[in-house]
Amino acid sequence: MHLLDIDQLRTFVAIADTGSFTRAAEIVHKTQSAVSMQMKRLEDRVGKPIFERDGRLSKLTDEGERLLDYARRIVRLNAECMASFNDNELTGRVRLGLPDDYADRYLPEILARFSRSNPKAEVTVMCEPTPNLIERVQHGDLDLAIITHVDRRGPSEIVRIEQLLWVTSARHGVHEETPIPLALGRPSCDWRHSATEVLESADRPFRIAYVSWHSTAVGAAVLAGLAVSVLPESAVRPGMRILGPSDGFPALPSCKIGLIRARGEENPLADALGFHIKQSLDNLGSTRNVQPLAAE
Repeated sequence: MHLLDIDQLRTFVAIADTGSFTRAAEIVHKTQSAVSMQMKRLEDRVGKPIFERDGRLSKLTDEGERLLDYARRIVRLNAECMASFNDNELTGRVRLGLPDDYADRYLPEILARFSRSNPKAEVTVMCEPTPNLIERVQHGDLDLAIITHVDRRGPSEIVRIEQLLWVTSARHGVHEETPIPLALGRPSCDWRHSATEVLESADRPFRIAYVSWHSTAVGAAVLAGLAVSVLPESAVRPGMRILGPSDGFPALPSCKIGLIRARGEENPLADALGFHIKQSLDNLGSTRNVQPLAAE
């Protein structure tokens, strides 16, 4: 049985990201001939061709695409493992993005854990909707982002799964109105799509009353008794009532929360923050089985 070499896998990932042996060599600080030799040895280890030429670019074969998924995870896990045992304080700046729906619930634990281990590091936090965050990570404007995972938007590392819930004001009866007034995100919001699809399937009339990509604004409309909305369990706030089938609101799908990272050179600070993000979200425990509350 052949063991895979971390250094070879790291170079392989760099080639896949850049599409070029030459550019990959610059990222991993090796000569092009050394990179070529590493890839020949990697192909020997897996026993399959992993590259094919496409003009001047190096394209992955089907076997190479399959190896790439494993390579990313192995390289990342190795970096996280080493970061967790690193007693040296990391310095510099790391840029984290996440939707504000998750910020209130997740950030305190994440920042507290990370700060204790890396007191000299600077963390820049940006709160934007998931599509914006994905784009910023791809353009190198963010090092990491916590996002709402949707398969069609590409891969992410799933770090938590929560139930999506219908919420209304605990002191008002707006959910009994016809059509149901809704406070939701912009048309591109996946939670909005889920909400409207299940209501249409149940033949429940509704109207979009308030639209915002900020959870604070949506929550304000809910708490004021002006609209019904959908939120993951962790975002439900005091003063909100959870609605269920007994109230005429069909069950919603679960919400997958993913972690994505910028590609390119190794970033020990981002690796350390990624480790603490996963530890923090795991520390929150599994979501509780929430039952609809009786009307007050």
